[in-house]
Amino acid sequence: MHLLNHGGMLPQYSVASGEQAVSPRRRGVKQGVLLMLLGAILVPILGVMNAFGPDRLSNMFTFFTALAAIICFIGGPLRMLFAAVFEEGARTNQFVSAPAYSSPAIPPQRARVAALPPPTVNAAEQWNKRPQTAEILQPPSVTDHTTKLLDKSERENE
Repeated sequence: MHLLNHGGMLPQYSVASGEQAVSPRRRGVKQGVLLMLLGAILVPILGVMNAFGPDRLSNMFTFFTALAAIICFIGGPLRMLFAAVFEEGARTNQFVSAPAYSSPAIPPQRARVAALPPPTVNAAEQWNKRPQTAEILQPPSVTDHTTKLLDKSERENE
């Protein structure tokens, strides 16, 4: 459709200056990925501190380990899903008019030389006429011949 509307040329798009900012959708997906990566680092560290830390802080490290795992490993994918579904994506590029198109110049007409010989006046007379198929005799059917054989065998049995 673009080719037909613009004389066979593809339209050119340009990125408007100052619109290089990240879209909200991309920013949300990045936040979700960073949250998951933070969880991949934070949860093992809190788990090690829980195992090797003082006993009086053990319950606190257990709580924070579970909380970090839930927030990071469930919250991260949910943030990415929310961003992908509900947030606005990047703006499409603005259309810039197609470059000027001029049709190619047609060379001046020369005397045309026919590639084929001139047609004959009565070309239909040169064709073969269709054969008359009504004159062809049809062979007798197989059932007629078989019926005659049955009639002969009944006469012989009588």
